[in-house]
Amino acid sequence: MAKRRATRTEECPCGSGRGYAACCGRFIDGAESAPTAEALMRSRYTAYATGRSDYVLATWHPSTRPTALDPDPELHWLGLRVVRTEAGGAADAQGRVAFVARAKRGGRAQRLEELSRFLREDGRWYYVDGEIAPPSG
Repeated sequence: MAKRRATRTEECPCGSGRGYAACCGRFIDGAESAPTAEALMRSRYTAYATGRSDYVLATWHPSTRPTALDPDPELHWLGLRVVRTEAGGAADAQGRVAFVARAKRGGRAQRLEELSRFLREDGRWYYVDGEIAPPSG
């Protein structure tokens, strides 16, 4: 089962409040590369939410990139909240972004809390890895 693709005019799944085309769509569709670690993290979330595994893999650093992704068709992403960023600006070589992503699988709510690490090489940001917080409660 494929995820629903975002249309150019609807609100971006990353929660920025902007339209998909003006937000993450321009990165996912290849018009430009994400200028910051946070922008890359938001666009990767949007790619997961809309079934764009190709983009997720393309923005994963080659040193840690898996050979393939096996998305869970029962997992539906519901929202993203960026908690904080550390460096990761347009002039930085590395950055970290802490976030909480909410999802639902089989009627059960789930949360993913992660502190992601990013590197910028040749002007492009890449996801390297992340520390996932243990489930609370």
